[in-house]
Amino acid sequence: MPFILITVLIDMIAIGLIVPVLPVIVGTFTANPTEQTFWFGVVAFTFGVANFFGSPILGALSDQHGRRPVLLIGFAGLALSFIVTGLATALWMIIAVRLFSGAMQANAAVANAYVADITPPEQRARRFGLIGAMFGLGFTLGPALGGWLGSMNVHLPFFVAGGMALLNWLYGFFVLPESLPAERRRPFDWKRANPVAALKGLSQLRGVGPLVAVAALASLAQFTLHNAWVLYTTFKFGWGPAENGKSLFAVGVMAVLVQGFLLKHMLKRFSPKKLAAFGLLGSSITYLGFGLASEGWMMFVVIIIGAVIGGGAQASITSLLSNAAQAHEQGQTMGSMASLNSLTAVAAPVVSAALLGLVSHRPPGDPWIGLPFFFCAGLQALGALLALAHFRRQRLSAAQAVA
Repeated sequence: MPFILITVLIDMIAIGLIVPVLPVIVGTFTANPTEQTFWFGVVAFTFGVANFFGSPILGALSDQHGRRPVLLIGFAGLALSFIVTGLATALWMIIAVRLFSGAMQANAAVANAYVADITPPEQRARRFGLIGAMFGLGFTLGPALGGWLGSMNVHLPFFVAGGMALLNWLYGFFVLPESLPAERRRPFDWKRANPVAALKGLSQLRGVGPLVAVAALASLAQFTLHNAWVLYTTFKFGWGPAENGKSLFAVGVMAVLVQGFLLKHMLKRFSPKKLAAFGLLGSSITYLGFGLASEGWMMFVVIIIGAVIGGGAQASITSLLSNAAQAHEQGQTMGSMASLNSLTAVAAPVVSAALLGLVSHRPPGDPWIGLPFFFCAGLQALGALLALAHFRRQRLSAAQAVA
């Protein structure tokens, strides 16, 4: 487990490094902010679409060839994409390399499959929480470091990120062991690996099909928040880069604390099903709190409370889906989950832009500026209701079987 945690941490720091500077790089090839916004949307859309198609394929390949070689391919692709972006002399080069990067990059999905390989089902929620903590830590350190390096040279973060991806490749090649033994592998099948069939297969996993819809709703809410956060806080509180940086730092720190430390104790008292259902309800309340906050300091209070009451939901849902899949299907299952996330990541910018466009004319402090977060709260509440109804049906079916 320490091997894969270090791998994920380095990977997330490298990805986080380019977050503050990628829009700036795109802006160097455009004439005005409107063009910059449009083409940055195209870059993000390109990556999401490519990742939607690539993740289930790479996940299925990891079921056939093992996790280690697919992770190494992902690290190499990531390194190449960072370095080429840093050297790009035209906008089409950035779009092309993000297309390539999205297709080759399923590291998070394969890392989750790796964890499933080496972890008994009853411990997976806790270990998926540790993976989530590494995500939080990486996205805390990465953007902070990227902003500092970008202040010296806007291209520098891409070369540092490429170097870290190469470091991860070397670490994986010389240190990271394979987690999937030969007897648990299965042949690659294009019919199962295409994204439509992969999502259909995900929904047909025994006993957890409705949780796929729950995961999609939660993912759409999360990505909508990511896309709306900076503009929302600017419109409502007049925040600048410094305040937004502090708030995102707080989010990362709380993710590390809750998923890295508190989740272990929460799982001793509550089952993953309860943590999933009540975590979704807690997340709904958290989004509502973000939308209703009337002062900037309130956002930090909501971040802290929301991480505690809703922080166990994602790891719990991932563990329930993983436990429903066979040992030889973990790569494709996690790849399908990554594909689902990519699909919501493509939809979220459109949703957040439309909702913010409806309220952007309102004066600072107007509660209706929180419309994107009210929408997210509704998504999470619907997910919680679907999860509770699904778990109730499972209990009734079990009781009938016993009778």
